[in-house]
Amino acid sequence: MSASPAQVPPPVVVSRLRAAGCVFAEDEARLLVSAARTPAELEAMVDRRVGGVPLEYVIGWAEFCGLRITVAPGVFVPRRRTELLVDEATRVLRPLAAQRDRVAAPVVIDLCCGSGAVGAALLATIGRMDVHAVDIEPVAVRCARRNLADSGAQVYEGDLYAPLPERLRGRVDVIVANAPYVPSDSIRLLPPEARLHEPSTALDGGADGLDVQRRVAEDAAGWLAPGGHLLIETSEQQASETFAVVTRGGFVARVVHSEEQGGTVVVGTRDLESIAGLRPVSAPMR
Repeated sequence: MSASPAQVPPPVVVSRLRAAGCVFAEDEARLLVSAARTPAELEAMVDRRVGGVPLEYVIGWAEFCGLRITVAPGVFVPRRRTELLVDEATRVLRPLAAQRDRVAAPVVIDLCCGSGAVGAALLATIGRMDVHAVDIEPVAVRCARRNLADSGAQVYEGDLYAPLPERLRGRVDVIVANAPYVPSDSIRLLPPEARLHEPSTALDGGADGLDVQRRVAEDAAGWLAPGGHLLIETSEQQASETFAVVTRGGFVARVVHSEEQGGTVVVGTRDLESIAGLRPVSAPMR
């Protein structure tokens, strides 16, 4: 099938993007042409992209788990590597959702939710769930509410567990967290699109990158039901440190890695043995 004229990017757009260093210039040009309503708007959008503004901010959305997720300037752009976090959360949620004698929907907390992409993807995959998403950035909360509108999910503005209702304590099935994990001294090494345009609160994880992860893991057990799961995205290089953070929180932990997605996730399970302080055992990284 041939592309319609509106979808064929003018050569000048491709050339400008390529000259600005856009590796996938043809694909980006096609997206810009599709998003622009007028030639003047297209020119303005190309100018912003050539000036270094992330493509997702320019067109207003990012693709994630097959969904079109609304993003806005100042909101962390969901990455493909975070799809592994969704995959692993789906793996533990699906059996719960399938229990015929279960009356209440599985309860999920999405910490550092950003645009709400993880919660939206889980709802699209699992269906009926009681999702509670939290972010400290007001612009992210507004964005997440748009992406989770009509889903029944609740989105809160605040610091990690602080704004969550007390009625959730001990009732949560899964906590997912894409907390910032870039060491402070490494922020300067990030690509300009992230370093200059995305919020530092979504990137900077403190001296070793684990400051927020520690806080997530330390308080997670009090919110989770017995047998509940804590899933934290991390980097492959930091996986052993994040594993240690999760086990110190009282979880039996395992590390999951996907070369294809470029993602790494530590999955912790809260059970009676871990609560009793027995030493957790790691599953092999895969």
